[in-house]
Amino acid sequence: MPVLFPTDTGYSEASPSHGFDLDEPSEEARRDRDSAPFTGSPTSSSPRLLRSKSRSSRDTQSSGSLESTLSGELDQEKGLEMRKWVLSGILASEEAYLGHLEALLIPMKPLRAAATTSQPMLSIQQIETIFFKVPELHEIHKDFYDALRPRVHNWSYQQCVGDLFQKLASQLGVYRAFVDNYKVAVVTADKCCQANVQFAEISEVFILAAPRTRDTANVDLKVKSNKESAKNSLETLLYKPVDRVTRSTLVLHDLLKHTPACHPDHPLLQDALRISQNFLSSINEEITPRRQSMTVKKGEVTNLLTSVDILYVVDTVDFLKTFLLVPHDEQNRQLLRDRFMVELVEGCRKLRHVFLFTDLLLCTKLKKQAAGKAQQYDCKWYIPLADLTFHTIEDPESTAVPLIQDEEVDAMKVRISQIKNDIQREKRTAKGAKLLERLRKKLSEQDSLLLLMSPNMAFRVANRNGKGFTFLISSDYERAEWRELVHQQQKKCYKSFSLTSLELQMLTNSCVKLQTVHSIPMIMSKEDDESSGLYGFLNVIVHSASGLKHTSTSLVWRANANISRRAVLPPDLYCTLEVDSFGYFVNKAKTRVYRDSTEPNWNEEFEIELEGSQTLRLLCYEKCCSRTKQSREEGENTDHIVAKGQIKLDPQTLQNKDWQRTVITMNGVEVKLSMKFTSREFSLKRTSSRKQSGVFGVKINVVTKRERSKVPLIVRQCVEEIERRGMEEVGIYRVSGVATDIQALKAAFDSNNKDVSLVMREMDVNAIAGTLKLYFRELPEPLFTDDLYPNFAGGIALSDSVAKESCMLNLLLSLPEANLVTFLFLLDHLKRVAENESVNKMSFYNLATVFGPTLLRPSEKDSKISLSSSQPISMNDSWSLEVMSQVQLLLYFLQLENIPPPDSKRQSLLFSSEI
Repeated sequence: MPVLFPTDTGYSEASPSHGFDLDEPSEEARRDRDSAPFTGSPTSSSPRLLRSKSRSSRDTQSSGSLESTLSGELDQEKGLEMRKWVLSGILASEEAYLGHLEALLIPMKPLRAAATTSQPMLSIQQIETIFFKVPELHEIHKDFYDALRPRVHNWSYQQCVGDLFQKLASQLGVYRAFVDNYKVAVVTADKCCQANVQFAEISEVFILAAPRTRDTANVDLKVKSNKESAKNSLETLLYKPVDRVTRSTLVLHDLLKHTPACHPDHPLLQDALRISQNFLSSINEEITPRRQSMTVKKGEVTNLLTSVDILYVVDTVDFLKTFLLVPHDEQNRQLLRDRFMVELVEGCRKLRHVFLFTDLLLCTKLKKQAAGKAQQYDCKWYIPLADLTFHTIEDPESTAVPLIQDEEVDAMKVRISQIKNDIQREKRTAKGAKLLERLRKKLSEQDSLLLLMSPNMAFRVANRNGKGFTFLISSDYERAEWRELVHQQQKKCYKSFSLTSLELQMLTNSCVKLQTVHSIPMIMSKEDDESSGLYGFLNVIVHSASGLKHTSTSLVWRANANISRRAVLPPDLYCTLEVDSFGYFVNKAKTRVYRDSTEPNWNEEFEIELEGSQTLRLLCYEKCCSRTKQSREEGENTDHIVAKGQIKLDPQTLQNKDWQRTVITMNGVEVKLSMKFTSREFSLKRTSSRKQSGVFGVKINVVTKRERSKVPLIVRQCVEEIERRGMEEVGIYRVSGVATDIQALKAAFDSNNKDVSLVMREMDVNAIAGTLKLYFRELPEPLFTDDLYPNFAGGIALSDSVAKESCMLNLLLSLPEANLVTFLFLLDHLKRVAENESVNKMSFYNLATVFGPTLLRPSEKDSKISLSSSQPISMNDSWSLEVMSQVQLLLYFLQLENIPPPDSKRQSLLFSSEI
């Protein structure tokens, strides 16, 4: 444990280490020293064991062979002594569990008797449903306890208990029936509580009788009196059998660990373990979600006599610690949520595992595991929820978020795709497991780095003294989730408190068992492509919303002819759409602001690119009057979230080419959507020109010849309008425009509407940007032509900078005149857009990411990367690698300072040679 210094509201390390370095010196010696107060001297043993050691020591002086024999016997005796302690812990756990079952049975009899009267509290059917199989479980475990207790009480080293565990495992079928009925039982109990006040009062407080006094392990235990009997709710007690059966294999593992292979119990315990494992594998998917709400005592210093959870993973040292410690507070603590998150520490990004309990927020660091060592956490800091506040951008102590360049993030995605290709290739060849394991380890490392580098949205918390901690997340949706959970718990009026160092250590250790997230949540790092989401374009129409209400932010002053006083006005509302990509969420689209209405009708369509996406999120905001420049720069949206929700993107449903209507329900608010998915195979596939009129889908030289211009009119008009009012628009060209507006502009240009300029002035600037991108995407041949594209792809790969420049410029000037002039016109425009990067956030790289595939994507038959069986590579990864090549190609020309004008094509000496 790091040295912790207490404050009024939390603890932090005296000298925290900074940097994402999980390599730490071994702490085994310190852990041994820390465990001494609970276990005594590491060399201490029972009197019998000490006598054996003494006798062995004397005999050693007379015979070397005798020393070896006695040493083996001593080790065996020591292992059997450990076996006794494990069994003692199991017996104590059984006694506590029987107390829980008996607490369920106590009200069952009077309820059953009352059911036959004229005023029943519950019907016979309801009683049978709620207490289903509880009597049978009690009988099974009472028989097991009654048989195990005398054997442990009259302990000998030849004592056998394997037959009891084998019999217990053979009766797990009763648990199968209980688990199948569990959800129905809880729902029935909840309905009965709502219908009957008297039963609701009974179900809230079930009294556990004090444990039986026992002398099983020859250890003096402190037990509670009847006045101190524990109180549990009906739902808590009903969950005890579910939780217990999930741990059935752990107790057998521990018992086998300390049972010699030559002992008669060993094969019996192995058989019991096999039965338990087969049983758990059949029900694991149903009961795992409940594990996140496991109940622990404050500080995880749990009394052995009243806890079932911890004793099934008993080890000698852990058992004795748990055996002798009594909790100082009976208030239950539950885990609400845990996630891997990125913390900003002195300007550096650190990977953390954050646990939100019902009364505190705990930030931990996963320690590097040595070979054979169990997973462990280090506590970095914690804040009681009663003392926790949220910082905003305007707070003076808020630190700036260091941004990671998009180039670095995308390059990492390419590396992940390449490693995935290597893994798939090795799986097919099946040459060796070692190489495959190294590749998987490398993939895991890249996942961790991508998680560190991706998020840029600040989520700031502070303790009572104002000390702040900053997390980086990728989504406003996620930030809102954390805030809502914390606010819900703070309403329950928990008092402030401080944990002792021991309590903090025990709580941190318990996180290993309580965690619900066990790996970095990178969706794209999954090895099998069929599980990695959708690739292509998702068209989404946001129709309307209902169920919205007036909020306090709608109270404004209006001074005009009609209203000259403060009035409650309908809100101004808009929605944003997010999708997941490579394990984190990205904001993809935003509707227009619908003013003065609680029932907005947007009816706006968006086209969203999907990269392994599995979830679509929707956030509904109420527009606030002001937004500071600082908040815009650091990603803090000051508008108020009034509703949020999400839906899974089902590949089977969306593969249908028709529109799919759906509704996202969010706390009484409903937003109606329509969705249509187009896979990558068809989304950017260019088709040959069949149109004789219009501009979309018509070869660029045909359009310029018809218009008697060097650059198509649509390109010039869109560029002029964007430069007039869109140069400071955040995410220009990256944020999706409204698809219906884009289609309207497309129709206007195709029909040669003379009023198209007036139409554009009324359009959102993102729709104009989307129209320009759509024009280049629908060209029957890419701007760089199918014939020259392979040469461009080869030229960008040259390592010599001089040779690369000569080759690339020579190829550029080889383009047809209409293509060349149009590209240079667009290139100059994009460079001017990038000059406003500090405001619009569109760097050269961001612009290349948007326009690279649009300008360069060839026909499928001309794709540069082969998909032949000799070079196995998935379509999705082939796409990623080719797209990155197109991005790099356009980026090269954006960064190139001196590009000769078109009239130098035949005059320049530099480009006189053939390629």
